[in-house]
Amino acid sequence: MEHPGAEAPEVQAHARHGVAVAVLVWAVTAAAVVATVVATKHWWLPPVASTQGMAIDRLFLVVFSIISVVFVLVHLLLGFTAMRFRQTSAAQRAAHWHENRRLEAGWTIATAGILIVLTIFGGSLWLQVHGSPPSGAMTVEVVAQQFGWQFHYPGPDGVLAPVDLTRDSFRSPLGIQRAERGAADDVITNELHLVVNRPVRLLIRSKDVIHSFYVPHFRFKQDAVPGRVTQVWFTPTRTGTYPIACAELCGVGHFVMASTLKVETPDQFEAWMASPGTR
Repeated sequence: MEHPGAEAPEVQAHARHGVAVAVLVWAVTAAAVVATVVATKHWWLPPVASTQGMAIDRLFLVVFSIISVVFVLVHLLLGFTAMRFRQTSAAQRAAHWHENRRLEAGWTIATAGILIVLTIFGGSLWLQVHGSPPSGAMTVEVVAQQFGWQFHYPGPDGVLAPVDLTRDSFRSPLGIQRAERGAADDVITNELHLVVNRPVRLLIRSKDVIHSFYVPHFRFKQDAVPGRVTQVWFTPTRTGTYPIACAELCGVGHFVMASTLKVETPDQFEAWMASPGTR
């Protein structure tokens, strides 16, 4: 004879299932939080080395914080719902409703408001990086091709000779004709040298396929598109040597398409520019 307070085995199984789901959701949430904290100690972003990189980091942290809070709250609520409203008796049935317009309007407006604010901040930063550089900015032309980078400096006269990639050859790198005005002192290297705290304007182009000029320490990544010159600018803030990579799969040799960016003091840069190995 069944005890009056005993529930059917099927109901008991549903109750245990609800508890298991809640515990699993909370465990996954806790594991995600712990993994994130550990990751920030060992695999976080490299030290930032540009003014624009600092602004990008601030925006990234705001977005990451919002996403993290929403993720934790949603999963805590999901676990609570599975625990609180699990079936515990044969008479208990789940309640369903099709809509709650106030609730739906509330989270839609809140989400849209957050996205609009983030879009405004992100768009402003994008426009700043792609806008006009301040006066006194150094100009360097960046040319990508399978599978390497070339950097074109105007030289002491400050005149950047025109590039004609259709005439690029061993005798005439980047198709520059040395007899043209301003071309005689131009410098072409495979390594990018910049001056600390001096803004630099990059003119990025590609000779063959789409590449992507990527400097992780500067939080900087810009596609190099054939037939197009893309202007960006930033200001290095720390001396040192930083890796340059191609962030766009550009062919079988994509993995070797790398270079080095050196941020130096003005005296070190002038010495490098004047050294016989550079010219």
